Amino acid sequence: MSIAIAAVAWTGAAQAQSTNVSNASDAAQTDASSSKQAVQVQDRVVVTGTRTATKATRSLTPVDVITAAQLQSTGQTDLRDALVSLSPAIQRQAMGGAQAALVDTLTLHGLTPDQVLVLVNGKRRHSTATISLNPGPQQGATGVDIDLIPVSAVDHVEILRDGAAAQYGSDAIAGVINIILKSDTQGGYVESLTGQTYQGDGLRQSTSANYGFALGPGGFLNLSAEVSRENHSNRTEQYAHTGALAGEASNKYIGDPSSTRQVVGFNAGYFLNDSVQLYGFGTYAHRDAASYQTVRGASVLPAVYPNGFVPQDLLSENDFSVTLGAKGDNLLGWKWDLSSTYGGDNANFSQASSANVGLYKATGQTPTKFYIGRQADTQWTNNLDLTRPFNLGFLPAPLNVSVGVEHRIEGYTVGAGEPDSYLYGGTPALVGLPPASESNNTRNVLATYIDLSTNITRKWRIDLAGRFEHYSDVGDTTNGKIATRYDFTPWIALRGSVSTGFRAPSLAQEYYTTISPTPTSAFALLAANSAAARALGAQALKPEKSTSYNIGLVLTPARDLNVTIDAYQIDIRDRIVEGGSQTGAAAISAIGLAGFSTPLGIPASAISASYFTNGANTRTRGLDLAATYRTYLGRYGSIDWDLGINFNTTSLTRLAAGANGKPLLNAQQIAYLTTGTPKNKIILGGVWNYGKWGLSLHETRYGSTSAQESYRTGPNAGSVTVFIPFTSKAEYTTDIEARYSVTKHFNVAVGARNLFNAYPTKMPVAAQYAGAVYDTTTSPIGIDGGFYYLRARYVF
Repeated sequence: MSIAIAAVAWTGAAQAQSTNVSNASDAAQTDASSSKQAVQVQDRVVVTGTRTATKATRSLTPVDVITAAQLQSTGQTDLRDALVSLSPAIQRQAMGGAQAALVDTLTLHGLTPDQVLVLVNGKRRHSTATISLNPGPQQGATGVDIDLIPVSAVDHVEILRDGAAAQYGSDAIAGVINIILKSDTQGGYVESLTGQTYQGDGLRQSTSANYGFALGPGGFLNLSAEVSRENHSNRTEQYAHTGALAGEASNKYIGDPSSTRQVVGFNAGYFLNDSVQLYGFGTYAHRDAASYQTVRGASVLPAVYPNGFVPQDLLSENDFSVTLGAKGDNLLGWKWDLSSTYGGDNANFSQASSANVGLYKATGQTPTKFYIGRQADTQWTNNLDLTRPFNLGFLPAPLNVSVGVEHRIEGYTVGAGEPDSYLYGGTPALVGLPPASESNNTRNVLATYIDLSTNITRKWRIDLAGRFEHYSDVGDTTNGKIATRYDFTPWIALRGSVSTGFRAPSLAQEYYTTISPTPTSAFALLAANSAAARALGAQALKPEKSTSYNIGLVLTPARDLNVTIDAYQIDIRDRIVEGGSQTGAAAISAIGLAGFSTPLGIPASAISASYFTNGANTRTRGLDLAATYRTYLGRYGSIDWDLGINFNTTSLTRLAAGANGKPLLNAQQIAYLTTGTPKNKIILGGVWNYGKWGLSLHETRYGSTSAQESYRTGPNAGSVTVFIPFTSKAEYTTDIEARYSVTKHFNVAVGARNLFNAYPTKMPVAAQYAGAVYDTTTSPIGIDGGFYYLRARYVF
């Protein structure tokens, strides 16, 4: 019988906890609606990391809860940056390069964006179609762009800081971010925020709205919408590399892109009867964005641009996701949840204020605007989840059994640009995609799981999870997890977990090829499974595999004091990284095999090519500490203090060799893996509430990072073997917001992020290029400096 049960059990889905999402989140929302305090937040009901809803302070694994009120108090207009401001374990790249500058992804525990699984109401969210191209810690990643989810739709966010691939499937190596949407049945608000940087650029304007309706007895329909606009910021300093002179076009490519975003979302539930509920939720977003590239001086194409020109990369993006499902309480004694989620991201890239210099020299004419090509990602996921408690008699609590099945179809499409964008060397900075880069690839994933949880004794709880997945392109994987917790007293508990994980290479990592030229160099990324990459020694990509350990203490020594301390280790084998870099004739030959021509006027020594490869094994070790405490001030209100600390370090445990016997990674690429993200991050502050007044004040310390910078001048310029060691020193930023309720329905707030206008460390002059004085891939803080804002909200 046990074998038969296990066989059925291995038909499960990654999101079985979604059976309880709505009911659990409803209960959590009721608690949150009356409290914005961090102390109370820590005792909210959570549904992430467990198949049975539990309070965060009772969880077997570390789960942070961040409420809508906390997100609002950061003054951020997008979800990613709000989470970065609130969670020490979450980081972002200071500025994405090339196409990645136009999308927003995040990291957890210093790993990559595609090693973090993002859920919405417990259901898997699709990833961005845009691959991160430029060298750096996030190169090759296609993580989830959570800024295409309206902040106004978010009730709270649950962050599981523990490996969870055995529970939720591939991508959950670093942890899980579960975004729970609002389900309020009445009332709503309209909010507007306006702000800009201390330097007077980067103006941001955002308007959002949310409203809830009752939908029959116990049902709901919650609607959200946002419109936001962000202008360019520019932190480029003038430099002579591109040959621009006084009176010519100026460099302004180091800074945030301009962006216009419209996002809508809904969350709904309707009871057919006392035991069956229909539900659905979804989002749609459209984004237009533009980022500058390096200036091309007047000598490049004087007949068309006598003063030089600054190309602009343009993005027109449509992103959507919709989930429909039904769940009930009694199917032969089982709780059940049947759902289907379909989502996708469609990104069209263009270039304006540009020219194809090679085309002009060959034909005497060139367009100034080009269609570069298209990237699209789709994901269709179907789940059936079953949960039932069994009273076995010899256990002090029921044995909760969860089983289920998931089927997922992933798709990735690359479309070519117009011929003028890739012929004769193509457009500058971002070359158009030729027909040789076109692809339309899909894969099927079938997953099954079983999860068992119970109490061994009254004080000792345990959770066992197992998961089998079959990928149509990279084969099978089986992963497991054991988590346990022992409560010595009501105020001290020990918890721990051991798990294995798995991440299949993304379809973009397998199939994307492009070339990115600058005025003085060119870099090509070749699809790992292409003939061009194989000419350089590439082999077919294997999945990444991981083993994670976590041990922690949960302390509640006083009524209003909560402390958690968790140490973790994440060993990852066969990490997928960019490697096998070669320059000169070998690179030029491989680029030709890929269907690209090399840009004119660039020496062979400055042309390089590489590919994604299973290049290294790494070990990430760290410590998370989270603490909250409330101080009562009598007639002067109360202060909710919070402290968050993350210590994080990654080391290389194995370096793979290529077909030529040489290491696949050079010193620069190793540094990106091991020292490219802050070694620690500390957030300390509090929220004071006093009548109609509120004040939030937080200080954040970002630890140092280090890198091996490329030479931009001198005999070593463009070298892939000789570099400049560079360390970005630790930085401190201060965020403050003051709020006042003018009436019962209307409140205003004024605030500043990075109050004292801190900037990253500047690179050595020999590593600076075209006015780029900051290492935008490893700088621990952003490059814009201080930002101030005014926010107004009307509640109805």
